[in-house]
Amino acid sequence: QVQLVESGGGLVQAGGSLRLSCAASGRTFNSYAMGWFRQPPEKEREFVAGFSRSGGSRYYADSVKGRFTISRDNAKNTVYLQMNSLKPEDTAVYYCAATSARVVSTTPGRMDYWGKGTLVTVSS
Repeated sequence: QVQLVESGGGLVQAGGSLRLSCAASGRTFNSYAMGWFRQPPEKEREFVAGFSRSGGSRYYADSVKGRFTISRDNAKNTVYLQMNSLKPEDTAVYYCAATSARVVSTTPGRMDYWGKGTLVTVSS
C-alpha cells in the first residue's frame, strides 16, 4: 500500500501560481503510476496530469496543457504540480492518486489510492 498526503493549496488571484505537493509513504515510490485529479464544486472528479510508472511519460488534460507541469522527486517520494496562469475555473479540491498499473488512468475509478485532497481557490 501507499499513503498520499497533499499540500500547497490556497487562495490565489487569477493569473497567479501555486505548487502542490504529494508526499508518498509506504511501498516503493517507483511501484506506482502517479497522478493529479481535481473536483470542482458540484462537478465530477476529473483527471489533471499524471506519470507512467517509470516516470518516463507525462500526460495532461487539454484544459491545463501549457499551464500546469507535473514533476517528481524520487529521493523525496514526492510528486509536484506546478500551476501557472491560474483561472477561476481551476478552482477545485486537488487530489493525488496512485495506481499499480503501468500508466496512470484518466478515469478516477481506476486509480487505487487517494490522498484527502487540498483546496485551490482562484479568485477573479
